[in-house]
Amino acid sequence: MNEKPLRFGLIGTGRIGQVHAASIAADPDAVLTWVCDPFVEGARSVAERYGGTATESSDEVFSSGEVDAVLIASPTPTHIDLISAAVDAGIAVLCEKPIDLDIARVDALRPKVAAAGVPVALGFNRRFDAGFAEARARVAAGEIGELEQLSIISRDPAAPPAAYVAVSGGIFRDMTIHDFDMARFFVPDIVAVSAVGTTTFDPGAREHGDFDTAVVVLRAASGTVVSITNSRHSAIGYDQRIEAFGPKGMLQVANAGTSLVSLSTATAVEARPPYQDFFLERYAGAYAAELSEFIKLARGQASTSPTFEDGRAALILADAAQRSAVERIVVPVDLA
Repeated sequence: MNEKPLRFGLIGTGRIGQVHAASIAADPDAVLTWVCDPFVEGARSVAERYGGTATESSDEVFSSGEVDAVLIASPTPTHIDLISAAVDAGIAVLCEKPIDLDIARVDALRPKVAAAGVPVALGFNRRFDAGFAEARARVAAGEIGELEQLSIISRDPAAPPAAYVAVSGGIFRDMTIHDFDMARFFVPDIVAVSAVGTTTFDPGAREHGDFDTAVVVLRAASGTVVSITNSRHSAIGYDQRIEAFGPKGMLQVANAGTSLVSLSTATAVEARPPYQDFFLERYAGAYAAELSEFIKLARGQASTSPTFEDGRAALILADAAQRSAVERIVVPVDLA
């Protein structure tokens, strides 16, 4: 006999919140019962489209008795308090990254999450991208032998607004944090971080002391080396690639294109349209798979959802990269 759909409260109805609302509405194992945003008109708009009761009060969501799980898609500074409130209410949590910009606040919440036994997952959706997941599974199966090098390329189509840069926590905590989690997805035993960052083209990054271009090298206890290449702009579209190299061969995950059709003429061979232009297109399937896996976690079933500990580890690596780039040193890390 099938279980009833998991009742979701959604907190935050901005761009990513609307993505999650659509995923919940499309999943037969989920139903949206409450939608919360201090900007209540945004909550009402999402509720009208995908279902649920709109409110501006998260307390109302947690006390409603009509929520089995909460999806936190609100601004980063609200995450800690909302996770804590959900744990107090015994409600499973899927929270967008990062947990917080301050590792001290994350560590302060850590014992409560560990002791409560309430499922808490982090929104590292790229683990659920079909190509990345396949590559990781084939590495784990030994197809290319012991992993020696992992290369991750992640370039956004365009830099974010300066106002966003000001509150983002910087490129490593905002953008590269996804790549840090992906690195740990393949190679969990990272022990050292080295990073270089420059401000090459983005006035917003320059204004707020951030980088728009970065390269990070991670060293694992196993000897595996991970390189991460980031840029805040890319003329060719949303550039998302992975290469895993070992003694028996190499696995590559290519970019997702907008068309399978190529053109060959006297002036060009196999010319193709640009890559997909935005993360919402590139990772649409990953967001749906992320939700499905979280539903398993919330129901007490075996699940591969990234945990609170994964979120903490990614933030530690981001902090280490920031320090490395500023101080020009290799930073040892302990993710335990």
